Amino acid sequence: MNGPTPALEVRNLNVSFGTNHVVRDVSFSLRPGSCLALVGESGSGKSVTARSLIGLAGPRSTVRAETMSLAGRDVRTLGPRTWRRLRGKDVGFILQDALTSLDPLRRIGREIDDALRLHTTASPAQRAGRVLELLESVGLDDPAPRAGQLSGELSGGMRQRALIASAIVLDPALVIADEPTTALDATIAAQVLDLLGELRQRGSAMLMISHDLAAVSRVADSIAVMQSGRIVESGPAELVLGDPQHEYTKRLLRAVPAGKPRHTRLSPAAATPMGVEIPSEIAAPTGVENAIPVITARSLSKTYRTPGRKDFTAVSDVGFELLPGQTLGVVGESGSGKTTTARMVLGLLAPDTGSVELFGKPWSSLRESERRATRPKLGAIYQDPLSSFDPRMSVEKLLADALSAGATRNPRRDRERIGELLGLVGLEASLAARNPATLSGGQRQRLAIARALAPNPRVLICDEPVSALDVSIQAQVLDLLDDLQRKLGLSYLFISHDLAVIRHMSDDVLVMQGGSVVESGPVESVFNNPQHPYTRALLSASPRIFAGD
Repeated sequence: MNGPTPALEVRNLNVSFGTNHVVRDVSFSLRPGSCLALVGESGSGKSVTARSLIGLAGPRSTVRAETMSLAGRDVRTLGPRTWRRLRGKDVGFILQDALTSLDPLRRIGREIDDALRLHTTASPAQRAGRVLELLESVGLDDPAPRAGQLSGELSGGMRQRALIASAIVLDPALVIADEPTTALDATIAAQVLDLLGELRQRGSAMLMISHDLAAVSRVADSIAVMQSGRIVESGPAELVLGDPQHEYTKRLLRAVPAGKPRHTRLSPAAATPMGVEIPSEIAAPTGVENAIPVITARSLSKTYRTPGRKDFTAVSDVGFELLPGQTLGVVGESGSGKTTTARMVLGLLAPDTGSVELFGKPWSSLRESERRATRPKLGAIYQDPLSSFDPRMSVEKLLADALSAGATRNPRRDRERIGELLGLVGLEASLAARNPATLSGGQRQRLAIARALAPNPRVLICDEPVSALDVSIQAQVLDLLDDLQRKLGLSYLFISHDLAVIRHMSDDVLVMQGGSVVESGPVESVFNNPQHPYTRALLSASPRIFAGD
């Protein structure tokens, strides 16, 4: 009973939606200046727990607890009006999806200023100064013009930083951060984690929800691991991460790619998590192109004219080779030119200067009609597969449509091939009739991989293919890509801002900054002995699981 009153105290919290009991007997206490991290996979109950603590569980929810208090105040029976007065002033809430959390019709500066206007006596000039100070502290460049922009005019990472600024503008006593760094590059994520650490030093308590165990390691004093709505393990961060006791915690840690050598399995399944073996009759394609690079990029450059009629160079003098059966990782922050380079390789964007060769033959210089016969050999996997699926199509129709790009057009053979593709990526054949919107995130990403494989490609461009996935699902997808590469002889151009993923998956790596390649070479050489200051800064900013290192 000694010491300050807990900023947050919860005992035996239970949350149900109808007959669905999603949070069971959750208890913890959080004192000023401390940070508790709730970790676990999607569906484990983390976010429902957090939202229940601040009156946002939803109208169809039933929330019960023996104790639920903020700074000693019982909040179990508070109404919506009282909660609106508390949120923002006493409790800051940082959500993962900034696009839906920020008002698309209001300027970012006005969004952040609201809490100051409603809860302080600061003058307009003082409030404006505080807004710019916050935008700069969360890593937004040119804070003054950014304050005048709408959320839709910012990149995903910029929106997330603006949302964080709006949540912490009043230095609230309690900050609930739900996946606060998921959409951010390593250096910006490090800035945000440092900022959250400064809030703690000023006395704010923090409840952090994340599947990023490395980020958790950097911020949290203690960790509670959730599975199926229950806390299965909890304790000081260094003990939970360094000497986990529960098998579920051990599995989460094994799934983290950091420190795991190339071709080391991250997920426990021997083949795929669905138990479906890779069909042996699908053999790796062979041909004379195996003796030469599958992709050769020479001095690629691309410049855009901005609305202010200023030239913006997105890519400058980028060159590389991708060898058969190999993975070339491309790493860098948002705006470094990674995706623009990928679009030029795919033939979706014409370079201003330079060229791309595919299997030793001209590619970027061809008309699309001249590429048609070769295009099925080059596929792509994107970060958000759902947005690239036709919402009117079932899984079966999506794959049948992808097969039409290849040589196979017989309906009976198509059905057989669809079954093979689903098995190849570890999906049950019974999912063929489902709409992709009804699938989990991991299942949708597997479907995206199956669709990319449908025309029998030789090369896949993987643009942030696992950045939106939980650590265990990410591990399964990375293992799947590794299995497919070895089984089918695929080559990958693998783009990511996650250095641990790049190191685990790649043979060679390109480091991009400001549209240029600043360092390249074998992945272990670059990671163990970086030569460029930017590479060293990226590696320094990349979070690591400190406990047990």
